[in-house]
Amino acid sequence: MNFIYSFFNQPAIIIGLIALIGLVALKKPFSKVLTGTLKTVIGFLILSEGGGIIAAALDTLGPAFESAFHIQGVIPANEAVIGVAENMLGREMALIMAFGFVFNIIIARFTKLKYIFLSGHHVLFMSALLAAVLGTIGFKGAELVVVGSIFLGAVMAISPAIVQPFYRKVTGNDDIAMGHFNAITYSLSALISGVTGDKSKSTEDIKVPEQLSFFRDNTISTAIVMIVIYVITFLFADASVILKLSGGDNIVMFALMQALKFTAGFVIVLQGVRMMLAEIVPAFKGISDKLVPNATPALDVPVIFPFAPNAVLIGFLSSVVGGVIAFLILAMTDLPMIIPGLIPLFFVGAGAGVLSNATGGLRGTIIGCIFNGAALIFLPAFLLPLMGELGFANSTFGDADFAGVGIIIGYLGKFFDKAGIYGLLGVLVVYLVFSAIRSGSKKEKVEA
Repeated sequence: MNFIYSFFNQPAIIIGLIALIGLVALKKPFSKVLTGTLKTVIGFLILSEGGGIIAAALDTLGPAFESAFHIQGVIPANEAVIGVAENMLGREMALIMAFGFVFNIIIARFTKLKYIFLSGHHVLFMSALLAAVLGTIGFKGAELVVVGSIFLGAVMAISPAIVQPFYRKVTGNDDIAMGHFNAITYSLSALISGVTGDKSKSTEDIKVPEQLSFFRDNTISTAIVMIVIYVITFLFADASVILKLSGGDNIVMFALMQALKFTAGFVIVLQGVRMMLAEIVPAFKGISDKLVPNATPALDVPVIFPFAPNAVLIGFLSSVVGGVIAFLILAMTDLPMIIPGLIPLFFVGAGAGVLSNATGGLRGTIIGCIFNGAALIFLPAFLLPLMGELGFANSTFGDADFAGVGIIIGYLGKFFDKAGIYGLLGVLVVYLVFSAIRSGSKKEKVEA
């Protein structure tokens, strides 16, 4: 059991295994199998380490932001919920992860939802959510694992499918898909962008005066914007908070270094993405041809960043604005106060920015991502009361699909007990069976 949990908690190994199987299926020589597999794993690890550097830099900005602008409330954090869920339902989580991945492959094989979800950490988070919510409703043992696995496998296939029409506008093909559980805000932000924006005026076409030509370098522009954000926030924050964060270093110098670390992490992520995609996409074709015809790998959100680097930064900043607006609105309601979490606002905001730019250009990206930031605050606010009832006091998930799935399943169970869950599961199974029949019919027509 520990091996299963450890395996599915190592996304680099999963993706490396996918590359290995694909290259073997393509009958590549041993040298290519070895180098392709290792480069895929190393590229993913580079991406992950870059993401870790960004997250660490944002971890120092979050408390400073809270202090500088006198914000109090709950910060959505997937990891905080996972820690509690693992202690309560670790065994069930591991089994749901394992069998959920199997169901994902089955769904991709026999239905038109040809997506295999490869972001292991998000699979872990969703398995924890499902185990916790279903367990509280009354599901136990094998029943909990089977129901949770079916839901997980279905969400792993449906979430990328929802985003793919917009993802395709960015990449120009279906070689890769979005493996990040924020389909709700990604798709709605892109739709809003398309209605309110003008895609002929891209974020990547921003005119920069010759005197400011250094802004054309995405690394430099990112560094400068982040330096401004860090320095202003740190100067306005309480001195005791900054002293604790910096360990006694000069405030301005500490802010400068944190901003540059953030930028370094961003550059590392882009390099890891390029290295991984160069190997995983051709390798995945081997699996597609042999096991799941026409399958598409759903990869973590940073994979889309290189397609529109300006949109990444604009999407992040616009999402922060939307998050702050939503926070101020919550102060006038009876809902829990959710503090804008800079980690989800960056990663989700950046992804939403790239997708929104493809549908609505610069103006649409700003408007769509303001909505994205607001949704990332409002959705956890609706989920938090339910999480409290589940025993997760003062903690909630920060990503849109976790909140959406938790709200739907949690409140169905609350009002209709197990009958509500089985009703939803029945609808889901009927849809998948119907999709499998349609997929089979189309295949027969093509062969005929």
